[in-house]
Amino acid sequence: MNKKYIMAIDQGTTGTRVILFNHDGEIHSMAYREIKQFYPHPGWVEHDPDDIWQTVLACTEEACRDGKVNPEEIAAIGITNQRESTILWERDTGRPIFNSICWQCRRSAGICDDLKRKGYENPIKNKTGLVVDAYFSATKIMWIMDNVEGARKKIENYNICMGNIDSWIIWNLSKGRYHVTDYSNASRTLLLNIHTLAWDEEILKWTGIPEHILPKLKPSSGVMAETDPDIFFGSTIPIAGAAGDQHAATFGQTCFKPGMAKNTYGTALALMMNIGEQPIPSKHGLTTDLAWKIGDKVEYALEGVIFIGGAAIQWLRDGLKIIKNSAECSELSEKVPDTGGVYLVPAFTGICAPYWDMYARGTIVGITRGTTREHIARSAMESIAYQTRDVLEAMEADSGEKARSLRVDGGATKSDFLMQFQADILGIEVERPVITEMAALGACYLAGLGVGFWKSREEIAQQWKIEKAFQPNMDENRREELYADWKRAVERSFKWAKP
Repeated sequence: MNKKYIMAIDQGTTGTRVILFNHDGEIHSMAYREIKQFYPHPGWVEHDPDDIWQTVLACTEEACRDGKVNPEEIAAIGITNQRESTILWERDTGRPIFNSICWQCRRSAGICDDLKRKGYENPIKNKTGLVVDAYFSATKIMWIMDNVEGARKKIENYNICMGNIDSWIIWNLSKGRYHVTDYSNASRTLLLNIHTLAWDEEILKWTGIPEHILPKLKPSSGVMAETDPDIFFGSTIPIAGAAGDQHAATFGQTCFKPGMAKNTYGTALALMMNIGEQPIPSKHGLTTDLAWKIGDKVEYALEGVIFIGGAAIQWLRDGLKIIKNSAECSELSEKVPDTGGVYLVPAFTGICAPYWDMYARGTIVGITRGTTREHIARSAMESIAYQTRDVLEAMEADSGEKARSLRVDGGATKSDFLMQFQADILGIEVERPVITEMAALGACYLAGLGVGFWKSREEIAQQWKIEKAFQPNMDENRREELYADWKRAVERSFKWAKP
């Protein structure tokens, strides 16, 4: 049967999406399921790994059914995922020994402080390109080892697999035959040496994490596993591409040349710039990422992650209950000319790039008796754009390059209001492509390259199409005045929670 499609599994923080793409990089069919988040203590965030897996199964079935696609028509599967979120499961039964600890979770902040006190912060940063923060996987693993009954005994008995979400999905799709990860996901664990391209023996010693629980390292493009017929509708399909969501989105945006940058507007925000084949250490609060490994070639990126992007809008909906959906937030924002001096700093789980304060907490400043829900809604929307500027300025300082434009993707880019304000506060053009499910598209392209569905990056780059460009039209003095007040508001959020 003719291979017509690539399946992309996009497992995110708030839900799972499966998309079937055709050879032109167009969406053929799509399915989505939300996943539940758990907040057992302030600053703690978890998912049920079985819930994640069941949504993957349900979405793959629905995407094939709705698209009238026989699994034999699928050339390959690509996987992209929320990064850093950490699962430990039993090797013999496949059962998780604890919930998935989400990347947003702050529970291991004290472990990070201890690593810093021992003098490991700079060596770890030099080896991994990352800062020592509860965001990354290593200290989440350490917390599970210290706090989950029986965990250490099972590890000693070689009965534990550790993985981020990509590894968990591949393990289940293959019925436990493959325990693997790609280099981009591995680079977000705080355990991979991005220079030697291996799990770092010194860091493993400092953290007490044994290498035998870690997945095998695989290139981001190329066959790394196969589905088991008992799991995947009677078919053996190559899993030929995998990358963390922001790496995949950068690839989907065809940022193949040094200096090209994109921002993904999801639950979190992630600005990433391709810096080529040599890593650049950041001096301005960014991380240096291993972007992807294809064949023998490794490329790197500067990245600034913002924990709370679209999640601020979800908080207005689910926490404060002042909006019914994200579209309403955009509508409310346009009913007022400005925020009335209100700034919302959504440091709900600390604040990361470029500030890196695990103990920052959210704050709203500038409230008066005249403040309305419209002002609050607009301040939440604007916070997304301000945080993006924080990171882009750091990126320009590190790279020595002034950004000429910004490619954008993710759910929040549907808001013309937000995209226009983003262009205004940056003072550069913002480019929104036709397809905004860019992480899924990137996973699709990586998998397609891995099986020869597409022959080259040049062929892929020709498929990128712009849907709308937003030009800045705000007065420069006004732009700088607004941004200066944002910086004042951010300072008020620092070091609020006690260690």
